[in-house]
Amino acid sequence: MKILITGANGLLGQKLVDLYSSIPHYEVLATGKGECRFPLVASNISYTTLDITNQQEVKTVFESFLPNVLIHTAAMTNVDECETDRKGCWQLNVKAVEYLIASSEKINCHFVHVSTDFIFDGTHGPLLENAVPNPINYYGESKLEAENLIMKSSCSWAIARTVLVYGITYNMSRSNIILWVKNSLEKGTNIKVVDDQWRTPTLAEDLAKGCYLLVENKSTGIFNISGKDFLTPYDMAIMTADFFNLNKSLIEKTDGSKFRQTAKRPPKTGFIIDKASNMLGYQPCSFKEGIAILAEQIK
Repeated sequence: MKILITGANGLLGQKLVDLYSSIPHYEVLATGKGECRFPLVASNISYTTLDITNQQEVKTVFESFLPNVLIHTAAMTNVDECETDRKGCWQLNVKAVEYLIASSEKINCHFVHVSTDFIFDGTHGPLLENAVPNPINYYGESKLEAENLIMKSSCSWAIARTVLVYGITYNMSRSNIILWVKNSLEKGTNIKVVDDQWRTPTLAEDLAKGCYLLVENKSTGIFNISGKDFLTPYDMAIMTADFFNLNKSLIEKTDGSKFRQTAKRPPKTGFIIDKASNMLGYQPCSFKEGIAILAEQIK
């Protein structure tokens, strides 16, 4: 089976490449904008540059590789940047999906799309797959529009919605809450962490495994693929401090109104993952187990 991965230089993309590197009967073409930022160590993995906002480039890659499955991880995910660069956000999160759908439809390629909890307004949670979307920022609007395009297409498709993905990989462009808390407390820095937002944080390896299970089971429809622990960022910070035996008195509890952010954040999301658990056998780590995995990777 041939699998095309977009956004392969990103956190999830690299975890997918790692996963498929150990499964030789899959032929994987990893793609990203710019040169490959991770080591290619398996014979079944190759890499090519691809600007998914360029329709001709998308057509060329599809026509030459002829994938059976597309796992689409590439997106503009910086929520504040999406708010200030709406044109760039729409181009990457919506127009690119149009191009990928068009090429997928031509060759009957199964489309696995990674989406987000930010399509919801945060008035309640955790959420089931049938919750009604109502985004409160432009990032959420763009990701919801991408979902709608996929659902209206003639593709066979699956949508993997996820929440607050964390992990470590090569050439990381962004940190995560575990590394931020660990590094801050080790320096003796006081930090303020909100306790009025709720999420189900997702280890990147778990999200990659969820995408793999969607492919392996030839699943269609919407699936919540996230962590299982319903936590506030303050909870996550305290658990990180406890794991690394750091001074948690440096962590000050605060609320979201104290932070100036360009884009609004939904206060309460998180997902109920029973569908993925029952239909796919998806079993994510607890957040504490996730911290332990990152701790080993840091070493």
